Amino acid sequence: MTARAIHYSGQMMHANNPLLSSWDTPFQVPPFASIAPQHFLPAFDAAFAVHQAEVEAIAANPAPADFDNTLLALESAGQLLARCRSVFFNLVASHSSDALRALEREIAPQLAAHQAAFFLHAGLFARIESVARNSAALDAQSQRLLSRYLLDFERAGARLALAQRREFAANAERLARCFTQFSQNVLADESAFQMVLRAPEELAGLPAFVVSAARQAASERGVEGADAHVITLSRSSITPFMMFSERRDLRQHIWQAWCARGEHSGAHDNRPLMREILQLRLAQARLLGYADFTDFALADTMAGHHGAVRDLLMRAWEPAQRKALQERAALAAQASEETGVAWTSEDIQSWDWHYWTEKVRQRAYALNEAEIKPFLQLERLTEAMFYVAGRLFGLGFAPRGDIATYHDSVKVWEVCDADGRHVGVFLADNFARSGKRSGAWMSTYRDQSELPTAVRPIVVNNNNFSRAAAGEPTLLSLDDARTLFHEFGHGLHGLLSQCRFRRLSGTSVLRDFVEFPSQIFENWLLQPEILQRFATHSQSGQPMGQALLEKILAAQTFNQGFATVEYLASALVDLDLHQRTDPDALDLQAFERDTLQALAMPSGIGMRHRLPHFSHLFSSNGYASAYYVYMWAEVLDADGFDAFLEKGDVLDPALGQSLLRHVYAAGNQQAPMQAYVAFRGRPPAVEPMLRKRGLLTSA
Repeated sequence: MTARAIHYSGQMMHANNPLLSSWDTPFQVPPFASIAPQHFLPAFDAAFAVHQAEVEAIAANPAPADFDNTLLALESAGQLLARCRSVFFNLVASHSSDALRALEREIAPQLAAHQAAFFLHAGLFARIESVARNSAALDAQSQRLLSRYLLDFERAGARLALAQRREFAANAERLARCFTQFSQNVLADESAFQMVLRAPEELAGLPAFVVSAARQAASERGVEGADAHVITLSRSSITPFMMFSERRDLRQHIWQAWCARGEHSGAHDNRPLMREILQLRLAQARLLGYADFTDFALADTMAGHHGAVRDLLMRAWEPAQRKALQERAALAAQASEETGVAWTSEDIQSWDWHYWTEKVRQRAYALNEAEIKPFLQLERLTEAMFYVAGRLFGLGFAPRGDIATYHDSVKVWEVCDADGRHVGVFLADNFARSGKRSGAWMSTYRDQSELPTAVRPIVVNNNNFSRAAAGEPTLLSLDDARTLFHEFGHGLHGLLSQCRFRRLSGTSVLRDFVEFPSQIFENWLLQPEILQRFATHSQSGQPMGQALLEKILAAQTFNQGFATVEYLASALVDLDLHQRTDPDALDLQAFERDTLQALAMPSGIGMRHRLPHFSHLFSSNGYASAYYVYMWAEVLDADGFDAFLEKGDVLDPALGQSLLRHVYAAGNQQAPMQAYVAFRGRPPAVEPMLRKRGLLTSA
């Protein structure tokens, strides 16, 4: 990269800091090799100053406020800050280090304070209100932008009195510190834990692909010895171990380590942080006139209020609970038969469920994960999702090995449309490693917009798959494969955006709509046309046979009682927790236990996320009181995908273009229900979701 000074609002930035220089990289992808931790603090200092100057210039403009000199000016402002923020927080999540984590603890509250000052700027808000009073002639997308800015400012406290605004800003800054510490505590617990296996009896029952991945994990973590194998707390490591290990004691050990993340006394204890976060959230909600945080969080969603959310969750809870109890009885019967010892349903513990479920699935469907996994190669499934995107949306993906990344395992593609026009850049960071946050997520290094100039997005998908040894293909479980497609659905939402305004583009939609584009894309994974073409055996190269394909499809509702209950338990605990107005006196462990008892949570099933490591809830406000959104979106995705099934062609190009126009490309240009109806022709029905999970017959 050639360093050149870059100008923002008439100010020349320092040419020796790559974050403050122009980027002569392909598509202006960040020059990762040139960026060092010491560059971030001066870059953020400069970006804060530039953005503040831009804001003051807008607020002090002597001309009467209008759409161009206020809203468009705001859309143009903050570009340097957006650049610094995207690079920094993506690296903190994907490729962290002690230096970056220390910087995060310093930068996150500074950023929160800066954002609070922006939204509480009385002069700026007054100009936005002035534009709103004279907005009748604006087109629909401009009206939508104006309404979102107004709501953003109102929900950030712009209408509060001065003393309340100061309190609101102080709370926001403290929340940012708590969120950062919570996330770092979870990462510390996950990174510190490893279960080292050496003796052959410790590997009993593990298929070759699990042993190989554990051996690779040992190598990556520097555990010496040719006999060393490591199981980590990455889902792609722990889940297959729980599924196949014959060592019940080891399954119990790693399950308890998984559940205890964030709950160890000492420096990484998240329990005091959770209570403080809840206190601060309640204070913010009440400053804005809401009874509790749930009322505040749901006011700007499709659901609108907690009653609608609870109705949906409980509609699924009762049939899921009944089905889970039936599944548990089947596990006990299987265990009794295989061990020769009588097992009751209550004997099935959380560390038994995956193991005996796999045994029951083998018996009921003549199907096991070890048989499926050789057909689910990461590279071939990546080709599959690109193929679907090509058929539906006319996209092409060209590998770009000339673009340097922050880690040697990250791959890059240029994305073009059917006419060869550049759409964006797609990065895939697929593998678990120390210093990388757990889970799976999509993010951006640059968002799409058209004003003041055309900007195409740079999108990254993060997964945490277990990396195969050198020269071997990485094999995925069915759950991993769904995650791959799910995150790519988010990625397409960012890549395909066609909005004039950055504030409305890509995934900047309401929280309970943002999962719809990702979840509907999952449906294409298990379509016979896709599996027969791309599910090829890692050794023989043969395509998946019809018999195996039919068994996989027949087993799709298997164990859905368990899967639904573990998810719903987390969603209902989240909803109830944020309706509480006594966080000072709340014993969180007792609250979690009592809530599950009130639901009659079947024993032997754990919450998908316990509170001390529930990053959805406590690493930001994004999913707080909103973990329900995955099921809300599943109602949309099941009903929406039925349109393709009804058409008789799951790759129908006309439907694909409709989905593109009204959903993937549309961003937040209109209310999400309007967008869904424009695609589907009617509002969604709940029954397809219940049918997809196999819950209708249990009702």
